[in-house]
Amino acid sequence: MTGKLKSIAVYCGHQFGTHPQFAVDAASIGEFLGKNDIRMVFGGGDVGLMGTVATAALDAGGKVIGVSTNNVIEKQEPVHTGVQVEIVTGVNDRKQKMFELSDAFIILPGGIGTLNELTDIMTMQQIGESKKPLFFLNTAGFWIPFVRLFIHMQKCGFIESIHDYNILGANTVADLIKRIKDY
Repeated sequence: MTGKLKSIAVYCGHQFGTHPQFAVDAASIGEFLGKNDIRMVFGGGDVGLMGTVATAALDAGGKVIGVSTNNVIEKQEPVHTGVQVEIVTGVNDRKQKMFELSDAFIILPGGIGTLNELTDIMTMQQIGESKKPLFFLNTAGFWIPFVRLFIHMQKCGFIESIHDYNILGANTVADLIKRIKDY
């Protein structure tokens, strides 16, 4: 099954995005986590992909913990009902708490916050502060521009090989689930 991965943080958008497959894949990931007794950690919101993945995990019998701040709740993300929510002081505390609660990370399509969380984890890997695996789902080619940017940064001499990071990407939910199970 999933070996040592008992708790996985899922980072994704608080909106649905423009491609219907984004929500389908988010629901599939939530269902997988719930059915496989992997605790899901997420931003706590009840909107967009964030709400979709949490609802699917709960519906599949999973345990879900949300981590949020009062500011985020007031401005854009109402708290998801039915999940345990931990309120922290600020966004940096939110990211730190999610990191502490998780054995691994799944990155789904999202916006600036998702990109920030992704690059924070990569930075921690780069400087040796984390060896936790980072799984990302390239639904409908969403992450192709990021991969191209990463290759560009490497060609320009700012980063080493992508193989220096513990990143396991997949283009389909089935492939992502296989990577998680094989880890």
